[in-house]
Amino acid sequence: MALMKLTPINLTPINRERWNRFKANKRGYFSLYLFGILFVITLFSELIANDKPLLIYYDSQVYCPLITEYAETQFGGEFEAPADYTDAYIIDKINENGWMINPIIPFSYNTINYKLDSPAPSAPSRTNWLGTDDRGRDVVARLLYGFRISVLFGLTLTFFASAIGIVAGAVQGYYGGLVDILGQRFIEIWSSLPTLFLLIILSSVVQPNFWWLLGITLLFGWMSLVGVVRAEFLRGRNFEYVTAAKALGLSNVKIIFRHILPNAMIASITFMPFILGGSITTLTSLDFLGFGLPVGSPSLGELLAQGKANIQAPWLGLSTFAVLSIMLSLLVFIGEGVRDALDPRKNY
Repeated sequence: MALMKLTPINLTPINRERWNRFKANKRGYFSLYLFGILFVITLFSELIANDKPLLIYYDSQVYCPLITEYAETQFGGEFEAPADYTDAYIIDKINENGWMINPIIPFSYNTINYKLDSPAPSAPSRTNWLGTDDRGRDVVARLLYGFRISVLFGLTLTFFASAIGIVAGAVQGYYGGLVDILGQRFIEIWSSLPTLFLLIILSSVVQPNFWWLLGITLLFGWMSLVGVVRAEFLRGRNFEYVTAAKALGLSNVKIIFRHILPNAMIASITFMPFILGGSITTLTSLDFLGFGLPVGSPSLGELLAQGKANIQAPWLGLSTFAVLSIMLSLLVFIGEGVRDALDPRKNY
């Protein structure tokens, strides 16, 4: 209940009023709160789900395997190879002369559980809370890491796509004329291209990683805000304060970014949660089709594909569907809350 009384400081009166309107929208406010908790938890996935101990105390010395890789000879083993902390031999050696603290989930996203009671994909158990996938990897761990990479991909794509779209819309709307006409014709042609098929073709030519996939997705994802910002600039460039700024000799860049853009950002911010949801859906779709992140990466789309291929293991598809549904629903509710908060006609 104390959280409900929190209010950001250093807000202007109008922004404080918008924040109060957003708080009044209980669904949007609690969605933002819950989404923030989930995202912060997944940021520390290595501390929650990992096949390496968080801390080892051995022979009066402290070791942190999450930061430094140690050879098994460091703990009384026989080989110079990196220590396998799931090996009973190494575990016994450490416990003989010390102790270790393990994560809550003793599996990382790529850890294969070789001690399954049934063939993979195995059903949920006390060891694997949501079972394993078809390679014996823990589903909970892959969901944690998959949630994080999906949100980080979506946030990064939303930031860069919004920045490009806002600048393009501002330039078109402010200058108008030939600049606006050429820009609109280019956007019409570019937006008519079959985006998903082009992404599939590009992904099949080059083995994509996170940044490469982000780049080729950004090629087609920057147009969502152009129309909104363009309309705001076409309307705002004829206002008296803009005419006065021109008369005072202010440069076009200062007029665009200092005087008109703040008003256009209100409409842009309203769309950003929906753009974030669309970015996450794009990554999930590509991973589901096998053209997304590299093989073995923690991916929600790849888990959905496994659920489709393994009908006898419903925990794969159902758990991933639940995570995606909750994530996207929260983003939609947040977007609706932001939209209503920025609309002065809404009263609660």
